[in-house]
Amino acid sequence: MTTRDAVSDLIRGNIDAIILCTLSGGDSYGYEILKEIATVSQGEYEMKEPSLYTSLKRLEHQGFVESYWGDETQGARRKYYRVTESGAVELTAATDRWVRVRRIIDRLLKQEGGTR
Repeated sequence: MTTRDAVSDLIRGNIDAIILCTLSGGDSYGYEILKEIATVSQGEYEMKEPSLYTSLKRLEHQGFVESYWGDETQGARRKYYRVTESGAVELTAATDRWVRVRRIIDRLLKQEGGTR
């Protein structure tokens, strides 16, 4: 497994939280979400469209995001997504889980407060 694959696997487990975090900055549509994730990761991670839309569908089913159609005057209509109140609560919980897991892994890999 290449390093890039390993990183992608770790990120994949946190896609829902990443999308919620991206949407917490304001309503957005698919392509814009993908661009924002690539930009914030400084090009080190590019989410694939199928992963994004699978996650958005799951988040919407769970009540963490809701969608609506935009009123574009030019071009195709876009489906926008926004975080719900329960989505904001889930983002906080997911962030707390990530911090806890990171702390445990740092300890296990002896990165916290010591040398190898």
